[in-house]
Amino acid sequence: MKADTLQKPVKNAGVSPGGLNPPLRRPKGRGWGPFFSRVGWGVASVALFTGIWEAMWAFGGLNPLLLPPPHIFLANFARQAQYFIPTDVIGQITDDTALLSLGKTILATVGRVMAGLALGFILSLSCGLAICYFRLFGKLVLPTITLLAPISPIAWLPVAIFIFGIGNPPAIFMVFISLFFVMTVSTISQIEGVGKTHLNVAAVMGATRAQTFRYVIIPAILPSLFFVLRMNLFGAWMIVLVAEATGVGSGLGQIVMQARNTFNSSLSFFTMTIIGITGFVFDLLLRNVQKKLLYWVPENHAGGSK
Repeated sequence: MKADTLQKPVKNAGVSPGGLNPPLRRPKGRGWGPFFSRVGWGVASVALFTGIWEAMWAFGGLNPLLLPPPHIFLANFARQAQYFIPTDVIGQITDDTALLSLGKTILATVGRVMAGLALGFILSLSCGLAICYFRLFGKLVLPTITLLAPISPIAWLPVAIFIFGIGNPPAIFMVFISLFFVMTVSTISQIEGVGKTHLNVAAVMGATRAQTFRYVIIPAILPSLFFVLRMNLFGAWMIVLVAEATGVGSGLGQIVMQARNTFNSSLSFFTMTIIGITGFVFDLLLRNVQKKLLYWVPENHAGGSK
C-alpha cells in the first residue's frame, strides 16, 4: 500500500497534527514582530543582570580580583584571546592569530558537542525502537540500560580515557553517554504513549508495520524527543567542558582549567561569557532545525519551543 493511499482518508477524517497525516507546511508566521519582541526581552534581561553586577562593583560590594565586572574582563579582548593560543607561543604571535585561535577553540568544542549529540540521538532512538519492537532484545537490554542510566556521566570519564585515550573521542563519548540513556528511556516512554486511536486507524486502513512506524510512531514521538534533546544540550555542554579539561587538552574546557590553575578570574569570566554565548546560539540553531524538521507541529507546541 502506498503512502498517499494511507494518508488520504485520514486527511478527511481530521486527524490532529502529529498523527497519520501531518500538513505539508507550517502555517505562515505573524511577521517579524514576535522575533523582535524576543530579542528585545533578551537584551533587557542581559542588561538587567549586567547592570546589577556593575552596580554591586561600583558600590564596593565585589572584589574586582575575585569577581571582576563585565567592563573589566571584556575590556581587553585581545589580551584575553591570547590565552587561547597554545601555551608555548603565547605573546609571540599577533592579535589576529590570537583571534583565529579563539575561533578554532570554539569550533573544536562545538564540533565535539554536535558529534556527541548526533550520535546519541540516532543510537538512542534506534535502541528505543528496537526495545519496543523486538521483545527478546528488550528483555535483554532494557534492564541494563535502566541500571546504567542513574550513573553520572562524569563517572564515565576514566572509562572513556582508558578506552579512547587522549583526544576528541573521549569528549565525544562523554557527550554521547550523557544523552544516550535518557533519550533511550524517553523514546520507550513516548512510543508507549502513542495514542491508541491513531494506531487503530492505521490498522483498520490496512497499514503495514513499516507504514505505521513511519506515519504514526515517528511523527508522534519526535516533538517530545527534540524537547528532551534540547534540555540535554545544556548538560552536554557541561560534560564536554569537563572532558576537555581532563581528557582532551584543548577546547574551552582547557581554557577554564588554565584560568583556575593560574587564578586568573578575568580569563575565567571571559571564557564563561564565550561559553554562554556559544551555547545560546547553539540552542537557537537547534530550535530552528526543530521547526524545519517538525513542520507539521504548531510553533507553540513544538516540543516546548516558544
